[in-house]
Amino acid sequence: MKNALRIFKKIVLWGLIAFFGSSIFFTLLYKWVPVYVSPLMVIRCVQQSGRNEPTRLHHQWVPLDSISPHLVEAVMASEDQRFLEHSGFDFDAIKQAARENSKGKRRRGASTISQQTAKNVFLWPTSSWVRKGFEAYFTLLIELLWSKERIMEVYLNTIEMGDGIYGAQAVAELHFGTTAQKLTKGQCALIAASLPNPLKFDSSNPSPYLRKRKRQIIRQMPYIRSLLEKDEFNE
Repeated sequence: MKNALRIFKKIVLWGLIAFFGSSIFFTLLYKWVPVYVSPLMVIRCVQQSGRNEPTRLHHQWVPLDSISPHLVEAVMASEDQRFLEHSGFDFDAIKQAARENSKGKRRRGASTISQQTAKNVFLWPTSSWVRKGFEAYFTLLIELLWSKERIMEVYLNTIEMGDGIYGAQAVAELHFGTTAQKLTKGQCALIAASLPNPLKFDSSNPSPYLRKRKRQIIRQMPYIRSLLEKDEFNE
């Protein structure tokens, strides 16, 4: 019994060492190396295969300076206006979401761009307390080891932006016939408006709701631009 317990403890210890060691290694690796494939991309391909559908995977990594600044402004306006201020978690947004959800209003999330990046790069999409725990860990890790510019660069290259479409370059080509660098303010606002559910909302064929969200995001973008200029983001 004692031998079995010692073996179990060793297995747990080495498992923890392997997990923390590998997570730190890959986080440091992705500080410089492009993320060419993510768990979500693989999962979506498996799901497509399970439905006997053709595999759809459109993704091309581009550096942040080859992405329209309007897209940075738009996703911050839509997803995380305190991105430059927080250290991975927006506790004000979490409290607001909790209040609204407790009152029976439409459920809203409070995930920051950092949290979404951690989930996109290292984890799976299905929500659970286990995944949220890992998400918090990887969020702290990337905030500690990456710059805000790097987090945004990885986010804009890995986020799901349509059916089989991942990242700014792919959505620019497939939905707008252009490049990530040449996306207009309106196109960027439509892309950002679709992000809460890019499989439901199509930025190339926007619904009245998406057009309304586009207008709201465009109104907020000058405020975000002033924050970015003040912070000297990506200069």
